[in-house]
Amino acid sequence: MKLLTVLLGLAFFPVAAAAQSLPAGHPALPAKMEGKGAAEAQLPQKAKVLSTLDAKPYTYIEVTQNKKTLWLAANAIALKKGDVIRYDNGMAMTNFHSKTLNRTFPSVLFVNSVVVTKEKE
Repeated sequence: MKLLTVLLGLAFFPVAAAAQSLPAGHPALPAKMEGKGAAEAQLPQKAKVLSTLDAKPYTYIEVTQNKKTLWLAANAIALKKGDVIRYDNGMAMTNFHSKTLNRTFPSVLFVNSVVVTKEKE
């Protein structure tokens, strides 16, 4: 029973915290994973913030990615120009009209998760 309790506890132990205090003799993390939190490591897209528009409950985020400009919509988040973010693949909508902003976006990608990263663009 104790073993089951320990295993359940480990299952919910944050991966990022575990990575920060590796046991003696544990191999080092690959260089591309060092300094990344668990959520950040699982988000496949990366972009640089150009501007934001807050329209509760969303933040619309204008980003540049691979020399292209696009708009994201995510749950309200504080970002600033120049932040490098990671985000999920989301769902694209074309000709999306925001009633709150009274603005139509030619295309906006609604994403579930956005995190600021220390990575370079």
